[in-house]
Amino acid sequence: MADRTPPLSVEELRVLVDTGEIDTVVLAFTDMQGRLQGKRFAARYFLDTVLEHGTEGCNYLLAVDVDLNTVDGYAMSSWERGYGDFAMHGDTGTLRRTPWNPGTALITADLGWHDGSPVVASPRQILRHQLDRLRRLGQERTGSGWHAYAGTELEFMLFKDSYEDAWSRGYRGMTPANQWNGDYSVLGTGRVEPVLRRIRNEMGAAGMTVESAKGECNLGQHEIVFVYDEALTTCDQHTIYKTGAKEIAAQEGMALTFMAKYDEREGNSCHIHLSLQDDEGHPVLADDSGPYGMSQTMRHFLAGQVAAMRDFTLFYAPNINSYKRFRPGSFAPTAVAWGPDNRTCALRVVGHGRGHRLENRLPGGDVNPYLAVAAMVAAGVYGIEHELELPDATTGNAYNGDAAHVPTTLREAAERWENSPIAREAFGDEVVEHYRHMARVEQDAYDAAVTDWERFRSFERM
Repeated sequence: MADRTPPLSVEELRVLVDTGEIDTVVLAFTDMQGRLQGKRFAARYFLDTVLEHGTEGCNYLLAVDVDLNTVDGYAMSSWERGYGDFAMHGDTGTLRRTPWNPGTALITADLGWHDGSPVVASPRQILRHQLDRLRRLGQERTGSGWHAYAGTELEFMLFKDSYEDAWSRGYRGMTPANQWNGDYSVLGTGRVEPVLRRIRNEMGAAGMTVESAKGECNLGQHEIVFVYDEALTTCDQHTIYKTGAKEIAAQEGMALTFMAKYDEREGNSCHIHLSLQDDEGHPVLADDSGPYGMSQTMRHFLAGQVAAMRDFTLFYAPNINSYKRFRPGSFAPTAVAWGPDNRTCALRVVGHGRGHRLENRLPGGDVNPYLAVAAMVAAGVYGIEHELELPDATTGNAYNGDAAHVPTTLREAAERWENSPIAREAFGDEVVEHYRHMARVEQDAYDAAVTDWERFRSFERM
Protein backbone atom coordinates (compact mmCIF):
# COMPACT_ATOMS: atom_id res chain seq x y z
CA MET A 1 0.00 0.00 0.00
CA ALA A 2 1.23 3.49 -0.82
CA ASP A 3 2.12 5.85 1.99
CA ARG A 4 -0.70 8.23 2.75
CA THR A 5 -0.08 11.96 2.26
CA PRO A 6 -0.91 13.78 5.50
CA PRO A 7 -3.29 16.75 5.36
CA LEU A 8 -0.40 18.97 6.51
CA SER A 9 3.28 18.03 6.46
CA VAL A 10 5.76 19.04 9.13
CA GLU A 11 7.65 21.08 6.52
CA GLU A 12 4.46 22.94 5.61
CA LEU A 13 3.78 23.57 9.28
CA ARG A 14 7.25 25.10 9.70
CA VAL A 15 6.56 27.52 6.84
CA LEU A 16 3.17 28.46 8.28
CA VAL A 17 4.71 29.07 11.70
CA ASP A 18 7.50 31.18 10.18
CA THR A 19 4.94 33.36 8.35
CA GLY A 20 2.77 33.71 11.43
CA GLU A 21 -0.24 31.86 9.95
CA ILE A 22 -0.05 29.16 12.61
CA ASP A 23 0.72 30.07 16.23
CA THR A 24 -0.87 27.16 18.14
CA VAL A 25 -0.64 23.37 17.88
CA VAL A 26 -3.07 21.09 19.70
CA LEU A 27 -1.74 17.64 20.62
CA ALA A 28 -4.68 15.42 21.53
CA PHE A 29 -5.71 11.79 22.01
CA THR A 30 -9.15 10.19 22.20
CA ASP A 31 -10.30 9.05 25.64
CA MET A 32 -12.61 6.16 26.57
CA GLN A 33 -15.70 8.27 25.93
CA GLY A 34 -14.52 9.24 22.45
CA ARG A 35 -13.51 12.82 23.36
CA LEU A 36 -10.34 14.67 22.46
CA GLN A 37 -8.08 15.37 25.44
CA GLY A 38 -4.73 17.11 25.27
CA LYS A 39 -2.77 20.36 25.35
CA ARG A 40 -2.31 23.52 23.32
CA PHE A 41 1.29 24.46 22.57
CA ALA A 42 2.95 27.54 21.22
CA ALA A 43 3.66 26.40 17.67
CA ARG A 44 7.38 27.21 17.77
CA TYR A 45 7.85 25.29 21.02
CA PHE A 46 5.95 22.34 19.56
CA LEU A 47 8.27 22.21 16.54
CA ASP A 48 11.44 22.68 18.56
CA THR A 49 10.65 20.28 21.43
CA VAL A 50 7.34 18.44 21.51
CA LEU A 51 7.41 17.08 17.97
CA GLU A 52 10.49 14.95 18.71
CA HIS A 53 10.18 14.27 22.41
CA GLY A 54 6.42 14.26 23.00
CA THR A 55 4.76 15.48 26.15
CA GLU A 56 3.11 14.02 29.24
CA GLY A 57 -0.48 13.73 30.39
CA CYS A 58 -1.93 12.46 33.64
CA ASN A 59 -2.87 8.82 33.22
CA TYR A 60 -6.12 9.41 35.09
CA LEU A 61 -7.54 10.56 31.74
CA LEU A 62 -8.20 6.90 30.91
CA ALA A 63 -9.56 6.14 34.38
CA VAL A 64 -12.29 8.72 35.05
CA ASP A 65 -16.02 8.97 34.50
CA VAL A 66 -17.79 11.26 32.03
CA ASP A 67 -17.45 14.20 34.43
CA LEU A 68 -13.68 13.57 34.84
CA ASN A 69 -14.18 12.41 38.42
CA THR A 70 -11.53 10.03 39.69
CA VAL A 71 -13.00 6.61 40.45
CA ASP A 72 -11.58 3.55 42.17
CA GLY A 73 -11.04 0.20 40.53
CA TYR A 74 -8.84 0.82 37.50
CA ALA A 75 -5.62 -1.20 37.42
CA MET A 76 -3.62 1.24 35.31
CA SER A 77 -4.32 4.42 37.26
CA SER A 78 -5.29 5.11 40.87
CA TRP A 79 -4.47 7.02 44.04
CA GLU A 80 -2.45 3.99 45.15
CA ARG A 81 -0.34 4.20 41.98
CA GLY A 82 0.10 7.94 42.43
CA TYR A 83 -1.75 9.07 39.29
CA GLY A 84 1.42 9.40 37.26
CA ASP A 85 1.86 10.32 33.61
CA PHE A 86 1.79 8.59 30.29
CA ALA A 87 3.63 9.91 27.27
CA MET A 88 1.82 11.52 24.34
CA HIS A 89 3.60 11.27 20.97
CA GLY A 90 2.11 12.93 17.92
CA ASP A 91 1.49 10.87 14.78
CA THR A 92 2.80 13.19 12.07
CA GLY A 93 0.52 11.57 9.51
CA THR A 94 -2.43 13.18 11.31
CA LEU A 95 -1.17 16.79 11.35
CA ARG A 96 -3.81 19.18 9.99
CA ARG A 97 -5.11 22.74 10.20
CA THR A 98 -8.36 23.35 12.10
CA PRO A 99 -9.84 26.38 10.32
CA TRP A 100 -12.65 26.84 12.85
CA ASN A 101 -9.91 27.77 15.34
CA PRO A 102 -7.82 30.46 13.60
CA GLY A 103 -4.06 30.05 13.64
CA THR A 104 -4.32 26.48 14.91
CA ALA A 105 -3.12 23.05 13.82
CA LEU A 106 -3.93 19.71 15.44
CA ILE A 107 -2.05 16.43 15.66
CA THR A 108 -3.36 13.12 17.02
CA ALA A 109 -1.31 11.40 19.70
CA ASP A 110 -0.53 7.80 20.52
CA LEU A 111 -0.06 6.96 24.19
CA GLY A 112 2.85 5.07 25.72
CA TRP A 113 4.39 4.36 29.10
CA HIS A 114 7.79 5.76 29.95
CA ASP A 115 9.47 2.44 29.09
CA GLY A 116 8.16 2.80 25.54
CA SER A 117 5.42 0.19 25.80
CA PRO A 118 1.95 1.15 24.54
CA VAL A 119 -0.98 2.00 26.79
CA VAL A 120 -3.03 -1.00 25.74
CA ALA A 121 -6.34 0.40 27.07
CA SER A 122 -6.04 3.50 24.87
CA PRO A 123 -8.75 3.34 22.16
CA ARG A 124 -6.35 4.18 19.33
CA GLN A 125 -3.93 1.47 20.48
CA ILE A 126 -6.78 -1.03 20.73
CA LEU A 127 -7.68 -0.41 17.10
CA ARG A 128 -4.04 -0.54 15.99
CA HIS A 129 -3.70 -3.97 17.62
CA GLN A 130 -6.74 -5.36 15.81
CA LEU A 131 -5.60 -3.91 12.47
CA ASP A 132 -2.24 -5.62 12.98
CA ARG A 133 -4.02 -8.93 13.63
CA LEU A 134 -6.04 -8.49 10.44
CA ARG A 135 -2.95 -7.70 8.37
CA ARG A 136 -1.12 -10.77 9.69
CA LEU A 137 -4.13 -12.99 9.07
CA GLY A 138 -4.22 -11.92 5.43
CA GLN A 139 -0.52 -12.65 5.05
CA GLU A 140 -0.97 -16.09 6.59
CA ARG A 141 -3.97 -16.96 4.43
CA THR A 142 -3.05 -15.36 1.09
CA GLY A 143 0.49 -14.00 1.31
CA SER A 144 -0.90 -10.46 1.14
CA GLY A 145 -1.83 -8.32 4.13
CA TRP A 146 -5.45 -7.35 4.65
CA HIS A 147 -6.41 -3.77 5.49
CA ALA A 148 -9.69 -2.41 6.81
CA TYR A 149 -11.40 0.59 5.25
CA ALA A 150 -14.22 2.30 7.09
CA GLY A 151 -16.78 5.04 6.78
CA THR A 152 -18.96 6.38 9.59
CA GLU A 153 -22.40 7.96 9.11
CA LEU A 154 -22.71 10.18 12.14
CA GLU A 155 -26.00 11.91 12.97
CA PHE A 156 -26.54 14.87 15.28
CA MET A 157 -29.37 17.12 16.46
CA LEU A 158 -28.93 20.86 16.04
CA PHE A 159 -30.61 23.41 18.32
CA LYS A 160 -30.97 27.18 18.13
CA ASP A 161 -29.97 27.48 21.80
CA SER A 162 -26.40 28.05 22.94
CA TYR A 163 -24.67 25.42 25.05
CA GLU A 164 -24.71 27.80 28.01
CA ASP A 165 -28.48 28.36 27.74
CA ALA A 166 -29.06 24.63 27.32
CA TRP A 167 -27.03 23.89 30.46
CA SER A 168 -28.89 26.53 32.48
CA ARG A 169 -32.24 24.98 31.53
CA GLY A 170 -31.12 21.44 32.21
CA TYR A 171 -31.34 20.70 28.47
CA ARG A 172 -35.15 21.05 28.63
CA GLY A 173 -37.36 23.16 26.40
CA MET A 174 -34.73 23.58 23.70
CA THR A 175 -35.63 24.77 20.19
CA PRO A 176 -34.69 22.37 17.37
CA ALA A 177 -33.19 24.01 14.29
CA ASN A 178 -35.98 22.37 12.25
CA GLN A 179 -39.54 21.96 13.50
CA TRP A 180 -40.57 19.03 11.31
CA ASN A 181 -39.22 15.76 9.87
CA GLY A 182 -36.62 16.90 7.35
CA ASP A 183 -35.38 13.51 6.18
CA TYR A 184 -33.76 14.11 2.76
CA SER A 185 -35.47 17.52 2.62
CA VAL A 186 -33.49 20.09 0.65
CA LEU A 187 -35.69 22.83 2.10
CA GLY A 188 -35.10 21.58 5.64
CA THR A 189 -31.33 21.51 5.30
CA GLY A 190 -31.42 24.85 3.51
CA ARG A 191 -32.93 26.46 6.59
CA VAL A 192 -29.74 25.77 8.53
CA GLU A 193 -27.32 25.70 5.60
CA PRO A 194 -25.07 28.48 6.97
CA VAL A 195 -23.92 26.36 9.92
CA LEU A 196 -23.96 23.09 7.95
CA ARG A 197 -21.91 24.74 5.20
CA ARG A 198 -19.35 25.93 7.73
CA ILE A 199 -19.01 22.44 9.13
CA ARG A 200 -18.63 20.83 5.70
CA ASN A 201 -16.20 23.36 4.28
CA GLU A 202 -14.04 23.71 7.37
CA MET A 203 -13.78 19.96 7.81
CA GLY A 204 -12.74 19.82 4.16
CA ALA A 205 -10.08 22.43 4.80
CA ALA A 206 -8.88 20.24 7.69
CA GLY A 207 -8.12 17.44 5.25
CA MET A 208 -11.37 15.48 5.37
CA THR A 209 -13.27 14.75 2.16
CA VAL A 210 -16.98 15.45 2.60
CA GLU A 211 -19.28 13.13 0.68
CA SER A 212 -22.75 14.49 1.42
CA ALA A 213 -25.11 16.06 3.93
CA LYS A 214 -28.80 15.40 4.47
CA GLY A 215 -31.62 15.96 6.88
CA GLU A 216 -32.79 13.15 9.14
CA CYS A 217 -36.07 12.15 10.78
CA ASN A 218 -35.93 13.84 14.16
CA LEU A 219 -36.48 17.55 14.60
CA GLY A 220 -33.26 19.43 13.85
CA GLN A 221 -31.48 16.18 13.01
CA HIS A 222 -28.81 16.09 10.29
CA GLU A 223 -26.04 13.89 8.96
CA ILE A 224 -22.75 14.82 7.31
CA VAL A 225 -20.86 11.93 5.73
CA PHE A 226 -17.19 11.76 4.76
CA VAL A 227 -15.58 9.58 2.12
CA TYR A 228 -14.34 6.25 3.48
CA ASP A 229 -10.65 5.84 4.27
CA GLU A 230 -8.24 3.53 6.03
CA ALA A 231 -9.88 2.54 9.30
CA LEU A 232 -7.44 4.32 11.61
CA THR A 233 -7.66 7.51 9.54
CA THR A 234 -11.46 7.40 9.53
CA CYS A 235 -11.55 7.10 13.31
CA ASP A 236 -9.05 9.95 13.73
CA GLN A 237 -11.21 12.14 11.51
CA HIS A 238 -14.42 11.07 13.23
CA THR A 239 -13.28 12.31 16.63
CA ILE A 240 -11.93 15.57 15.22
CA TYR A 241 -15.19 16.14 13.35
CA LYS A 242 -17.27 15.68 16.51
CA THR A 243 -15.21 18.23 18.41
CA GLY A 244 -15.01 20.64 15.48
CA ALA A 245 -18.74 20.48 14.74
CA LYS A 246 -19.54 21.33 18.36
CA GLU A 247 -17.07 24.20 18.33
CA ILE A 248 -18.51 25.61 15.09
CA ALA A 249 -22.07 25.33 16.43
CA ALA A 250 -21.00 27.16 19.60
CA GLN A 251 -19.42 29.93 17.53
CA GLU A 252 -22.77 30.33 15.76
CA GLY A 253 -24.64 30.60 19.08
CA MET A 254 -26.14 27.13 18.60
CA ALA A 255 -25.67 23.68 20.11
CA LEU A 256 -25.63 20.18 18.70
CA THR A 257 -25.62 16.79 20.33
CA PHE A 258 -24.45 13.35 19.26
CA MET A 259 -26.12 11.59 22.21
CA ALA A 260 -27.76 8.36 21.10
CA LYS A 261 -31.30 9.19 22.23
CA TYR A 262 -32.35 12.76 23.07
CA ASP A 263 -36.13 12.31 23.11
CA GLU A 264 -38.88 9.83 22.23
CA ARG A 265 -38.37 10.27 18.48
CA GLU A 266 -35.58 8.77 16.38
CA GLY A 267 -32.14 8.65 17.98
CA ASN A 268 -28.75 9.64 16.59
CA SER A 269 -27.15 6.68 14.86
CA CYS A 270 -23.60 6.10 13.68
CA HIS A 271 -23.73 3.40 11.04
CA ILE A 272 -20.25 2.02 10.35
CA HIS A 273 -19.36 0.68 6.91
CA LEU A 274 -16.38 -1.68 6.67
CA SER A 275 -14.58 -3.31 3.75
CA LEU A 276 -11.22 -5.02 3.29
CA GLN A 277 -8.47 -4.65 0.68
CA ASP A 278 -5.21 -6.52 0.23
CA ASP A 279 -1.75 -5.01 -0.21
CA GLU A 280 -2.40 -4.39 -3.91
CA GLY A 281 -5.74 -2.71 -3.30
CA HIS A 282 -7.87 -5.65 -4.44
CA PRO A 283 -11.19 -6.18 -2.63
CA VAL A 284 -11.17 -9.08 -0.20
CA LEU A 285 -14.90 -9.30 0.52
CA ALA A 286 -16.30 -9.23 -3.03
CA ASP A 287 -16.93 -12.13 -5.39
CA ASP A 288 -19.52 -11.59 -8.09
CA SER A 289 -20.04 -15.35 -8.39
CA GLY A 290 -20.78 -15.79 -4.69
CA PRO A 291 -24.14 -15.49 -2.92
CA TYR A 292 -25.09 -11.80 -2.68
CA GLY A 293 -21.73 -10.97 -4.27
CA MET A 294 -19.81 -12.13 -1.21
CA SER A 295 -16.50 -13.97 -1.21
CA GLN A 296 -16.05 -16.93 1.10
CA THR A 297 -13.84 -14.72 3.25
CA MET A 298 -16.67 -12.24 3.60
CA ARG A 299 -19.06 -15.00 4.60
CA HIS A 300 -16.75 -16.01 7.43
CA PHE A 301 -16.06 -12.36 8.31
CA LEU A 302 -19.77 -11.57 8.48
CA ALA A 303 -20.49 -14.76 10.41
CA GLY A 304 -18.00 -13.52 13.00
CA GLN A 305 -19.97 -10.29 13.33
CA VAL A 306 -23.14 -12.24 14.02
CA ALA A 307 -21.42 -14.58 16.50
CA ALA A 308 -19.71 -11.81 18.49
CA MET A 309 -22.26 -9.01 18.26
CA ARG A 310 -23.88 -9.48 21.66
CA ASP A 311 -20.51 -10.03 23.34
CA PHE A 312 -19.10 -6.87 21.73
CA THR A 313 -22.15 -4.64 22.14
CA LEU A 314 -20.40 -2.73 24.93
CA PHE A 315 -18.07 -1.29 22.28
CA TYR A 316 -21.01 -0.43 19.99
CA ALA A 317 -23.31 0.97 22.69
CA PRO A 318 -21.10 2.20 25.56
CA ASN A 319 -23.54 4.29 27.63
CA ILE A 320 -26.79 3.93 29.55
CA ASN A 321 -28.50 6.16 26.99
CA SER A 322 -27.25 4.06 24.06
CA TYR A 323 -29.84 1.37 24.73
CA LYS A 324 -32.82 3.73 24.45
CA ARG A 325 -32.35 3.60 20.64
CA PHE A 326 -33.10 -0.10 20.28
CA ARG A 327 -36.83 -0.02 19.59
CA PRO A 328 -38.82 -1.93 16.94
CA GLY A 329 -39.60 0.10 13.85
CA SER A 330 -37.15 2.84 14.79
CA PHE A 331 -34.49 2.10 12.12
CA ALA A 332 -32.25 1.16 15.06
CA PRO A 333 -31.78 -2.62 15.19
CA THR A 334 -33.10 -5.02 17.78
CA ALA A 335 -32.17 -8.32 16.12
CA VAL A 336 -28.74 -9.87 15.63
CA ALA A 337 -29.46 -10.55 11.99
CA TRP A 338 -27.94 -9.74 8.63
CA GLY A 339 -29.54 -9.07 5.28
CA PRO A 340 -28.76 -7.72 1.81
CA ASP A 341 -29.73 -4.04 1.72
CA ASN A 342 -32.06 -4.58 4.68
CA ARG A 343 -32.25 -1.70 7.16
CA THR A 344 -34.22 -3.73 9.70
CA CYS A 345 -31.11 -5.85 10.43
CA ALA A 346 -28.19 -5.03 12.68
CA LEU A 347 -25.86 -5.97 9.81
CA ARG A 348 -26.60 -4.83 6.25
CA VAL A 349 -24.66 -5.97 3.17
CA VAL A 350 -24.40 -3.36 0.41
CA GLY A 351 -22.25 -2.31 -2.55
CA HIS A 352 -20.25 -4.22 -5.11
CA GLY A 353 -16.63 -4.64 -6.21
CA ARG A 354 -14.24 -2.52 -4.15
CA GLY A 355 -17.26 -0.99 -2.47
CA HIS A 356 -18.76 -4.30 -1.37
CA ARG A 357 -19.04 -3.96 2.37
CA LEU A 358 -20.97 -4.60 5.53
CA GLU A 359 -22.77 -1.93 7.51
CA ASN A 360 -23.08 -2.21 11.27
CA ARG A 361 -26.25 -0.35 12.25
CA LEU A 362 -25.97 -0.96 16.00
CA PRO A 363 -23.79 2.03 17.07
CA GLY A 364 -25.28 5.38 18.02
CA GLY A 365 -23.80 8.87 17.77
CA ASP A 366 -22.20 8.43 21.19
CA VAL A 367 -19.95 5.58 20.04
CA ASN A 368 -16.17 5.66 20.34
CA PRO A 369 -15.20 4.88 16.73
CA TYR A 370 -11.85 3.30 17.57
CA LEU A 371 -13.50 0.77 19.87
CA ALA A 372 -16.39 0.01 17.54
CA VAL A 373 -14.22 -0.54 14.48
CA ALA A 374 -11.77 -2.58 16.57
CA ALA A 375 -14.69 -4.78 17.65
CA MET A 376 -15.83 -5.26 14.04
CA VAL A 377 -12.32 -6.22 12.93
CA ALA A 378 -11.88 -8.56 15.90
CA ALA A 379 -15.24 -10.21 15.21
CA GLY A 380 -14.32 -10.68 11.55
CA VAL A 381 -10.95 -12.18 12.41
CA TYR A 382 -12.69 -14.57 14.79
CA GLY A 383 -15.09 -15.64 12.06
CA ILE A 384 -12.30 -16.25 9.55
CA GLU A 385 -10.01 -18.07 11.97
CA HIS A 386 -12.83 -20.40 13.02
CA GLU A 387 -14.34 -20.60 9.51
CA LEU A 388 -17.77 -19.88 10.91
CA GLU A 389 -20.80 -20.64 8.78
CA LEU A 390 -23.00 -17.67 7.97
CA PRO A 391 -26.66 -17.95 9.07
CA ASP A 392 -29.36 -17.45 6.48
CA ALA A 393 -30.01 -13.90 5.35
CA THR A 394 -33.03 -12.00 6.61
CA THR A 395 -34.94 -10.65 3.63
CA GLY A 396 -38.07 -9.58 5.49
CA ASN A 397 -38.72 -7.56 8.63
CA ALA A 398 -36.06 -8.50 11.20
CA TYR A 399 -38.05 -6.76 13.95
CA ASN A 400 -40.61 -9.56 13.66
CA GLY A 401 -38.13 -12.41 13.26
CA ASP A 402 -36.81 -14.97 15.72
CA ALA A 403 -33.15 -13.88 15.72
CA ALA A 404 -31.41 -13.25 19.03
CA HIS A 405 -32.09 -9.82 20.53
CA VAL A 406 -29.28 -7.33 21.02
CA PRO A 407 -28.58 -6.51 24.69
CA THR A 408 -31.24 -4.18 26.06
CA THR A 409 -29.23 -2.54 28.85
CA LEU A 410 -25.67 -1.51 29.59
CA ARG A 411 -25.67 -3.95 32.50
CA GLU A 412 -26.48 -6.88 30.20
CA ALA A 413 -23.90 -5.82 27.61
CA ALA A 414 -21.18 -5.39 30.23
CA GLU A 415 -21.82 -8.83 31.70
CA ARG A 416 -21.63 -10.45 28.28
CA TRP A 417 -18.39 -8.56 27.55
CA GLU A 418 -16.82 -9.58 30.86
CA ASN A 419 -17.68 -13.26 30.42
CA SER A 420 -16.86 -13.49 26.71
CA PRO A 421 -14.02 -15.83 25.74
CA ILE A 422 -14.11 -14.18 22.29
CA ALA A 423 -13.40 -10.76 23.82
CA ARG A 424 -10.63 -12.05 26.06
CA GLU A 425 -8.93 -13.87 23.20
CA ALA A 426 -9.13 -10.86 20.89
CA PHE A 427 -8.45 -7.97 23.26
CA GLY A 428 -6.73 -9.50 26.29
CA ASP A 429 -7.71 -9.48 29.94
CA GLU A 430 -6.40 -5.97 30.62
CA VAL A 431 -8.64 -4.34 28.01
CA VAL A 432 -11.64 -6.47 28.96
CA GLU A 433 -11.33 -5.59 32.64
CA HIS A 434 -10.66 -1.91 31.95
CA TYR A 435 -13.80 -1.40 29.87
CA ARG A 436 -15.90 -3.64 32.08
CA HIS A 437 -15.04 -1.26 34.89
CA MET A 438 -15.94 1.74 32.73
CA ALA A 439 -19.40 0.25 32.30
CA ARG A 440 -19.67 -0.53 36.01
CA VAL A 441 -18.88 3.08 36.93
CA GLU A 442 -21.51 4.38 34.51
CA GLN A 443 -24.11 1.87 35.68
CA ASP A 444 -23.52 2.68 39.36
CA ALA A 445 -23.91 6.42 38.67
CA TYR A 446 -27.19 5.82 36.85
CA ASP A 447 -28.52 3.48 39.52
CA ALA A 448 -27.90 6.16 42.15
CA ALA A 449 -29.57 9.00 40.21
CA VAL A 450 -33.15 10.16 40.71
CA THR A 451 -34.57 11.23 37.37
CA ASP A 452 -37.20 13.73 36.27
CA TRP A 453 -39.27 10.79 35.04
CA GLU A 454 -39.39 9.35 38.57
CA ARG A 455 -40.37 12.70 40.10
CA PHE A 456 -43.19 13.27 37.62
CA ARG A 457 -44.30 9.66 38.00
CA SER A 458 -44.22 9.49 41.78
CA PHE A 459 -44.17 12.87 43.56
CA GLU A 460 -47.93 13.41 43.74
CA ARG A 461 -49.50 10.18 42.60
CA MET A 462 -47.68 7.63 44.72
